[in-house]
Amino acid sequence: MKSFRLTKDAVNHLAKEYTTPLLVISLEQVTYNYQFLAKYLPKVKVFYAVKANPNQRIVQKLADLGSHFDVASDGEMLQLTQMGISADRMVYANPFKTPKGLAVAKNTGVNKFTFDSESEIYKMAKNVPGGMVLLRVRVDNPKALVDLNKKFGAAPEDAIKLLKIARDQGLDVGGLCFHVGSQSPTAEAHIEALNICRKLYDEAEQEGFNLRILDIGGGLPIPTLETEVDVLTITQEIGEKLDELFPTTEIWAEPGRYLCGTAVNLITSVIGTQHRNNQEWYFLDDGVYGSFSGIIFDHWDFELDPFKDGEKKPVTFAGPSCDSLDVLFKDKMSVDLEIGDVLLVPNCGAYTSASATEFNGFAKTPMIVWEDVKNLTEK
Repeated sequence: MKSFRLTKDAVNHLAKEYTTPLLVISLEQVTYNYQFLAKYLPKVKVFYAVKANPNQRIVQKLADLGSHFDVASDGEMLQLTQMGISADRMVYANPFKTPKGLAVAKNTGVNKFTFDSESEIYKMAKNVPGGMVLLRVRVDNPKALVDLNKKFGAAPEDAIKLLKIARDQGLDVGGLCFHVGSQSPTAEAHIEALNICRKLYDEAEQEGFNLRILDIGGGLPIPTLETEVDVLTITQEIGEKLDELFPTTEIWAEPGRYLCGTAVNLITSVIGTQHRNNQEWYFLDDGVYGSFSGIIFDHWDFELDPFKDGEKKPVTFAGPSCDSLDVLFKDKMSVDLEIGDVLLVPNCGAYTSASATEFNGFAKTPMIVWEDVKNLTEK
């Protein structure tokens, strides 16, 4: 799978020009990822999950490419609205919506929603009467990096009952949706979910429903330290199953990590060293309260490339804050490092800067776009 990765020379030039830490976005990689989905899942209408990375340049590029958007809050709806992205390109895909979120949806014209509980039906019927709704169905997938179905999704056996209540409340029951979990390694969970949904669509038809939309969520993986991923095979298998089971249904998807994860690199520097507890410690200028927040919130194991050769040994990496929680990795294999050494962290576009904070007074890591500056690195 193609990923954006800066060269050693580019990393050193950017570190000198902009200082570190620094996040570098490749809009060409975002384009490649979107066009890959358009080619291999041509039936699917893409709704980018803004929560993965709400950077305005990424969102604008996807909007220019024709993407729709999965929004989860009033803030995301307002951001896109202020950018000139129309409400009909958004789905409010949070099964539990806040009062402010529903008010903003009504005011901006967002009229597509997901839900997975009876209580949410009454909220939507009151605040966005006549809204088009998709029932989120639970599909367990313990192989996913983050199994979202532990928190979201109605049991399949409750689906028809919930659809009937939504219809009785005057909502436009459009169909079903599911999410197999983040970083799902194969198409197996998608195939199982599609089989479950086909059965529910047939049952719904017997109850007088005309379900016309199926949202297959996200979950497409990106490469990890341990494994390459075969996204081509995954998309082909999903596409074949969609053709078999849902040949005339409108299909949506909500990829987040797949579109932005491989499009961002972090450049970070060693700011301190120490020998403690019989191990070398290297302190970096970015940490778990910043761009490495994905370690906590996303269970992600980041690659750290110092562009140095040598024997590797177990070391500890820590962040810059005055909090003992700010330890990135223990027993991570690394060559010897020194203060001032610069490290490249690829594939860090998803659930990193999006969940970063300014704890301890450290500013969020600045972002630049590679295509804006790459010519300068070649001089």
